[in-house]
Amino acid sequence: MDLLTFRGGEGRPLVLVHGLMGRGSTWPRQLPWLTRLGRVFTYDAPWHRGRDVADAHPIGTERFVADLGDAVQQLGEPALMVGHSMGALHSWCLAAARPELVAGVVVEDMAPDFRGRTTGPWEPWVHALPVEFATADEVYAEFGPVAGQYFLEAFDRTVTGWRLHGLPEKWIEIAAEWGTRDYWEQWRSVSVPTLLLEAGASVTPPGQMRAMAEMAHRATYLHVPGAGHLIHDDAPGKYRDAVEAFLTSFTRDA
Repeated sequence: MDLLTFRGGEGRPLVLVHGLMGRGSTWPRQLPWLTRLGRVFTYDAPWHRGRDVADAHPIGTERFVADLGDAVQQLGEPALMVGHSMGALHSWCLAAARPELVAGVVVEDMAPDFRGRTTGPWEPWVHALPVEFATADEVYAEFGPVAGQYFLEAFDRTVTGWRLHGLPEKWIEIAAEWGTRDYWEQWRSVSVPTLLLEAGASVTPPGQMRAMAEMAHRATYLHVPGAGHLIHDDAPGKYRDAVEAFLTSFTRDA
């Protein structure tokens, strides 16, 4: 199975890694400028590749990181990882576990320690999602204008509507793991440059992303007031300015 989808561009490889319930197809508004900065690839994580695509492995961060590593290794050179939420976590864990594969990491609204937080308040809503939405308006009504567009791009398009591209119980299990462990050790092991972007309406525990920046070897931190969790779509100009500046520093050195 080809784990990466080439989206265009030349030069250093950039790998876009989506968040929980996302997909590699959710980056179309960023591709026009990202493909001017390198060879861009998107990635679909396990349990996000289609509702009927089975995965025999137990759910766990190590499984995700191994799969992402297999994908990046195909490129033959270190990649710049652009991760959102879950994808950011897996990208920095990959940088810690296999530093030869990663040249730099963008961390969008993700922190290392959600211990004690449960998926309980979230589970009824996820379980209540219909398997398929008949119209785009139904998707917007459920998720709002920003996330609605994101999920329209993530879900499987069918002849009758938009179908969930994974199983809610699996997505809940993925998130539940984060409430049982932390990833500070992996973060401390990251030696490549990083860019940390924290949303004004962040899902991360207060203060953690600033602490990440303070303890990292080479980190830039930016707080984005007014932005929700999907910073790249909710505050696209600020996101682009920050990511472009970060990635350009690598392309100049290439």
